[in-house]
Amino acid sequence: MSLNMVTLVGRAGRDPEVRYFESGNVLCTLTLAVNRLKRKGEDTPPDWFNLEVWGKTAEIAGEYVRKGSLIGISGSLAFSRWQDRTTKESKERPIIRVDRLDLLGSKRDGAGTDEMPASDDDF
Repeated sequence: MSLNMVTLVGRAGRDPEVRYFESGNVLCTLTLAVNRLKRKGEDTPPDWFNLEVWGKTAEIAGEYVRKGSLIGISGSLAFSRWQDRTTKESKERPIIRVDRLDLLGSKRDGAGTDEMPASDDDF
């Protein structure tokens, strides 16, 4: 048995970038800052994650998520792999492929509505 599941709650590190492809696919990329539980006297920086969102969920993210928005995501860990054009060296970086996006901010935060679910399953 294998399991690849990621669930995170944090704040968008930047405004989402949405790309539309000729095939009709939509891709949204953004970063997510997640704070760790802090112990007394400990000041730890947030963990940063690169998110990749596809389809109708990507369109919703592009419409409603802004830098600083509180969001919850669930998805799977993947690796983006490529070859550097100048050095021909193989490179990779981890990404989270988002299956479900929850907008957790309030209207006062400018982040939409409380806990509005947004995933391809909802449409």
